[in-house]
Amino acid sequence: MRIPVPALVSLFVISFLVDFYIRMDLKSYSSADRRKLYTRIYAALSGACWIFLTVIACLPLRDEANGVTTVMWMLFSYITVYLSKAIYCIFSLTGRLFSPRGHRKLNYGVMAGIPMSVICFITMWWGVVFTRHEIEVNKVEISSPRLPAGFDGLRIVQFSDLHVGTWGNDTTFVSALVDSINSCRPDLILFTGDIVNRRTEELEPFLPVLSRLNASRGVFSILGNHDYGDYIDWKNPADREANNRKLAEYQKMMGWTLLNNEHRFLLAGTDSIALIGVENWGDPPFKCYGHLERSYKEGGLETLNDSCYKILLTHNPAHWVEEVEPQTNIDLTLSGHTHAMQAMVTVGDWKWSPAKWRYDLWGGLYTNGANVPEYLYVNIGVGEVGIPSRIGAVPEVTLITLRRGDNLTVPKAEK
Repeated sequence: MRIPVPALVSLFVISFLVDFYIRMDLKSYSSADRRKLYTRIYAALSGACWIFLTVIACLPLRDEANGVTTVMWMLFSYITVYLSKAIYCIFSLTGRLFSPRGHRKLNYGVMAGIPMSVICFITMWWGVVFTRHEIEVNKVEISSPRLPAGFDGLRIVQFSDLHVGTWGNDTTFVSALVDSINSCRPDLILFTGDIVNRRTEELEPFLPVLSRLNASRGVFSILGNHDYGDYIDWKNPADREANNRKLAEYQKMMGWTLLNNEHRFLLAGTDSIALIGVENWGDPPFKCYGHLERSYKEGGLETLNDSCYKILLTHNPAHWVEEVEPQTNIDLTLSGHTHAMQAMVTVGDWKWSPAKWRYDLWGGLYTNGANVPEYLYVNIGVGEVGIPSRIGAVPEVTLITLRRGDNLTVPKAEK
């Protein structure tokens, strides 16, 4: 299976329209003696881009013998060129529509479109060269009167969506990430899924590095939608099962505790809190392996509403919206998955991401606004998949400090 046909058709059509329009601009705004030369050069360059896209379309994406990294880089390169061209077209067309009658040659949109398209191109590659290598530690305090006194001040580091396959064999970034996490002096480290892109062998170069993670109460993890081998068309189902077993074995080798629809109790003297981990709970098109009721004791929803302070790891924040918050009194849910679509705009305390079009709760801290509120924190991840770039959405490590006391003032989640 290759890139979905509708997506390919759309890409070809958009590319054709963009190239047709720019060629029309070249004919309109070039001098007569240069017009033919410019249009021929542009036609040759466009033809090369179209051949490049055709090659991308022919490369297999889901074959178990092939990686996806090459296709990802090629497609990103193509998109950076044509998105920049599209930005130019929007400005130029606007200029054509609003230029004064009799002054069609005077197109201020062209004058604005050229620098804006250059800025677009530079911004996308800036996300490759610089932003995706930065690491931001976001510090959050969460208070609850239900937290046992023995856990007041518990320091939790959450990180998510490593997608180590995007880095190939280069462990530089992941090593820096481990150093950043350890420097937070966490009591507990929690990873909320998507450690690989497609298959377990991507993790092998990173085993020694990730084994360096250190927390006094341990490292716990769950699986995300990319961790089940579902993005490969396996010739033999037994190979997929072996792939998934190996992922669990590797995490154990690293000293991590993988929670697959199960829980652990953390103790502090006579006090205890529950740490619950579910397998990936997917809203379509992602597969659902998670089972919340099975993950905590016996008795299902009744015990999920007991008096114990509970922390839940679930990869997809939609799980909190659909099941966790309406049906349980779980105090703190930690999720990832959204990546903030690897693009985010920040102005002061205000943040926006195109992830908002897909997930209402896409990044940061949310609450249900109850008298004893339940909280959700969505970590925007540290890795990349789909495109090897982060535009404004800096890789995130979250340092959460639990406090026993009054509730925080947090905007109510709009579900």
